[in-house]
Amino acid sequence: MSGFLEEINSIPNPCFILDENLLEQNMETLFALQEESGVHVLCALKGFAMWSCFPEMMKYITGGTASSLHEVRLINDEMGVKAHSCFVAYDQDEFQEIQQLSSHITFNSISQFERFKNELTDDVEYAFRINPEFSNVDFKAYNPCLPGSRFGIVLSDLPKSLPKQITGLHFHALCESSAEDFQEVLQTIEHNFGDLLQQVKWVNFGGGHHITQKGYNLKLMSSLLKYIAEKYSVEIYIEPGEAIGLNSGFLIAKVEDVIENQGEKTAVLNVSFAAHMPDCLEMPYKPSVFGESSKGFSFTLGGNTCMSGDFVRGFLFEKKLNAGQCIVFKDMAHYTFVKTTFFNGVKHPSLGVWTKNNEFKLLKEFTYKDYKYRLS
Repeated sequence: MSGFLEEINSIPNPCFILDENLLEQNMETLFALQEESGVHVLCALKGFAMWSCFPEMMKYITGGTASSLHEVRLINDEMGVKAHSCFVAYDQDEFQEIQQLSSHITFNSISQFERFKNELTDDVEYAFRINPEFSNVDFKAYNPCLPGSRFGIVLSDLPKSLPKQITGLHFHALCESSAEDFQEVLQTIEHNFGDLLQQVKWVNFGGGHHITQKGYNLKLMSSLLKYIAEKYSVEIYIEPGEAIGLNSGFLIAKVEDVIENQGEKTAVLNVSFAAHMPDCLEMPYKPSVFGESSKGFSFTLGGNTCMSGDFVRGFLFEKKLNAGQCIVFKDMAHYTFVKTTFFNGVKHPSLGVWTKNNEFKLLKEFTYKDYKYRLS
């Protein structure tokens, strides 16, 4: 349990808090896999982009993956290395800068490659993103391999011989997935794309690997990575986002009011699911909070925006919730503050860390100006 709970009343509220010790545990797990298997571990900024942590993280991993120019710049600025870039589509006005700031660039379609092939340089490695047309991900919104997906090139559209500029293959087919899930996807990749694997120097197995989750089969994952590397003589990259910050962050909030309507009690918070925890509504899923019980008083937790659907049901507490009471959400370091908005002008949670010295350090406090000047 993170030590900040004992000091919670002295910490700004609302606030996202990253526990440095818990983050380090994740990084040590990823580093161990990297050392054992020879894989290159990258941080996917779409999942975790608290750049104040990048210098420490770079002691354990080799870089970051970007899907936008701003992410490319952030990797260069704060990780001190060039980016691995995999965009859905590159903009003509941005491509030159992206290329200058990237060590690896993946094309999501044949047409994108054809558009930019005359601008490619010798000091960047290029890849095609392939679509395996298979995934064992249950959440449709998070499955990049569904029929009609805009992600990747299907086998029937790929040439039997890759263009000479293409030295790598890249795919995404996982989400919160186990090593056993990855093994199943890998069997499809080998069966359908084995001839192409023989033609490349490197492969990026994407993200969605739940490597830092308790019970993850690290031994199997390592053996799969080594098997592919040895069989096809390729360098291998993976780009976890969620696994970087898994279970290392929290969101401190506060009950502002308790409203009862036709027997349903809603604790209205000073944070919003829509603006600050959007995956809870998009996936959807019910986040865990400290103090939950298997029985007791039932509450809906409601956000502080005017959006009718800004709530999550099904929380049980041993004691009734009251105005002024703190609520602490668990596992809020990944796909949270990278996706927050200033919707409705509600106060944006501050960003802070609980340091290895058991002290709170405020990194960023958002103000009216942050809201005002993103508009005009």
